[in-house]
Amino acid sequence: MFETLMNLVQQQAGQSVINNPAIPNSQNDSVMQTVASSILSGLGQQAQGGGLGNLLGMVVNGGNVQQSPVTQGVQSHVEENLMEKLGISPQVAMSVAGALVPVVLSKLMHKASDPNDSSVDGNSILGAATGQQGIDWMGMAGSAMADGKLDMNDLLRVATQQGGGGGLGGMLGGLFGGR
Repeated sequence: MFETLMNLVQQQAGQSVINNPAIPNSQNDSVMQTVASSILSGLGQQAQGGGLGNLLGMVVNGGNVQQSPVTQGVQSHVEENLMEKLGISPQVAMSVAGALVPVVLSKLMHKASDPNDSSVDGNSILGAATGQQGIDWMGMAGSAMADGKLDMNDLLRVATQQGGGGGLGGMLGGLFGGR
């Protein structure tokens, strides 16, 4: 998952990083690494901070990635990390994150929905974001979102259909820091 994300960042980093006079060439690799790792950790923050439904919807539907609250939250996380870890100015961090995050997330969601691309799928994105690998997130999403939206009633219904296992807590175990 990280390798796919890093490749997408590198493919899109031309103007915003590599050809950006505000970023020294010696920092290009560090900036791209920070952007990729921050996108991944930002997705985790979104999933654990109450945005799991939005993230699930983005992965399942593709939706408007540009306007998603998930994208906005990840973008802010990337900006913060560029400033904190690399000392990049707020203006440059905002410019880099604004140019890369929406495009990279859009391409990531497209890859996840492409049956001919095995580099990443919805389950691996959601597994990486939640820390819960091996769960059939996409199968649950399909069942839960039968009415076109995801809410707590849908999650509870799917959790009980999955055989109990501790109900919703068992299905999402540890998602909110428990376990």
